[in-house]
Formats: sequence, structure tokens, C-alpha cells
Amino acid sequence: MEKNAEGNKVLLIYNPRAGSGMFPANLDKIIEAFQSCGQFVHPVRGGTPELLDEVFGRINPDDYCKVIAAGGDGTLNLVVNAMIRNGINLPMGIFPAGTANDYAYYFDIPREINGMLEIATGNHTTDADVCMVNGEKYYINVLALGNLVDVSQKTDPNLKNTLGLVAYYLRALAELTKIEPFPVTIESEEFSGTESIYFMIAMNGRSAGGFRRIAEEAAINDGLVDVILFKELPSLVELPQLLLNLMQGNYIENKNVLFFQTAKVRLSSDRPIVTDTDGEQGPNLPIVLEVLEKKLKILTREDDMEGAVSSHVLPGIIWKDK
Repeated sequence: MEKNAEGNKVLLIYNPRAGSGMFPANLDKIIEAFQSCGQFVHPVRGGTPELLDEVFGRINPDDYCKVIAAGGDGTLNLVVNAMIRNGINLPMGIFPAGTANDYAYYFDIPREINGMLEIATGNHTTDADVCMVNGEKYYINVLALGNLVDVSQKTDPNLKNTLGLVAYYLRALAELTKIEPFPVTIESEEFSGTESIYFMIAMNGRSAGGFRRIAEEAAINDGLVDVILFKELPSLVELPQLLLNLMQGNYIENKNVLFFQTAKVRLSSDRPIVTDTDGEQGPNLPIVLEVLEKKLKILTREDDMEGAVSSHVLPGIIWKDK
């Protein structure tokens, strides 16, 4: 079969533990689907950042037409970080098999294998921003800091596969008893000041931890992150209402919430505050967060996506812009 201009290989990086082993069980079906489209799968069992660096460092990108990341948001984060570190600019497809799959949810990627394959074997892409932290680490959906941010890291992987989002919520409830405010200094063009907060999120996508309405108006390719700070409450009695506002997406009206959008922000504290990027451990404060506009091309459905700023198809097919 004649090789096309962009190469005809597909690099499939999968997390063998995600989705209770869904992708290893469907590997033959996946390979068959791509081969029927003239694309040949190179499967890689996902692992450490060092392993992914080795993989991307060895391949010739001209031989490949796309990268497929199979797993949850953490797996996607590892793949994107490795791609950027190694200068790989191939379109990325998503096979969601994690607990929350917030990034895949934004693009309306199905959870069943046939729907995933229909999108992944196609050629239509949507541009997506990537957020850079301290000039060296990247995230695609959400950065969080403060109380509750390490819930994902503390939740047993086997429990996540068995109970799904319930495992996160059970762990979060256990952490509520430890919640304490801390000072954070924010420096950006849109807002600067020092606030006493419980936690903060900087959203590139619209949902986090499976809560689908956290940032309903956010666009993944507008060059901005939605920064949401949950300030110290006069009394913890008000905490349930604050969390309810967060889950319902109407937190902006809550007097204990600070919200702004920015392309760059510096965050610091006089305390050792940890961060979380897409469910994985991030750097401690201080950090500088910057948006890299339209850094990724994500394989999506061919119909226009609500909330997408612009989309196009791969080379050789007519461009389409909203």
C-alpha cells in the first residue's frame, strides 16, 4: 500500500491498568480498525516519563500520522508532556479509560470502543491550548493547589477502577476534616493580591474530578485559563454551600469565590504548597503558569464543536474555521 505524505503509522500508547484492562483486551480490534484505513499501529505499553522520552526520541515523526493516548487524564498528561519535550507535533487521539476522563469529555469522545475508533481513525482535528508551568511542565485540563488537590494521588488505583468517581468522592470526604486556609499571592495583569484560601484551580477545560459544570463557559483554545480561588470562610458551616456551588457551576455568585481569566499568572506562598496537574503531582509553589495557544491538535468528530474557537482537518483536506 502506498505511503501517504504524513506517514501511515499510528503510535498507540496505552495504560494497561486503566479501565480494568480494557485496551489490552481490545488491542486486536484496534489494530484491525486502523489497518482497514491503511494505518498501521505501533503499540507501546505506557510507563514512566523516561520510557516515553525514549520512545519519542527514537521514532521518526515523518513515518507517523498520529499519536493515540489510551487511558485517563493522567496518561494523557504524561503523553502530552513527552510529546512537547521531544518536539513531536503529531495530532493526538484519545481513548478514554480513566476515572473521570475530563479532557475527553470536553471533546465529546465516547467511552465505548467503536465510537473511539470512529474518531481516532479519522483525520479531523481541533486545536487545543496547553498550559506551561515554570517553563518545563505542561498540563492540558486543570492545575489545582491547596487542600483536596492530592485526592487523586492518594486514591488507590484498584479502587478507582472498581468504584470510579465514587472512590474520589469518598477520599475527598475523608480529607475535609483536615481542611485549613493558607495564604497565596497572585500576580497577573487581570488580578494581583494576597488571599487566604482553601484551594484553587486553573481550568483549561470545563470539568475536573468528574464534576462537569465547573467551568462551563471555558474554551480550550481561547488562550486563557479560568482561575478560581475558594477563599477562607467565616465559618466551615458555609463549606457545603460553597462545594455545592462548585459542583453546579454557579460559584461566581458566591462571595467567597474569586474568579478571573488570564494568559499568565504567578502564584506564591510563604508555605510549602503542593500542586496537582491533571491528577498528577506538580511542582510546589512558587509557580508561573502560561498558556501556549493552540499547541495541540486533537482528533475529534467532523461536526463543529460547541465552544471550540477554531478547528481544521489534517493536510490535504479543506480548512474550516468558525
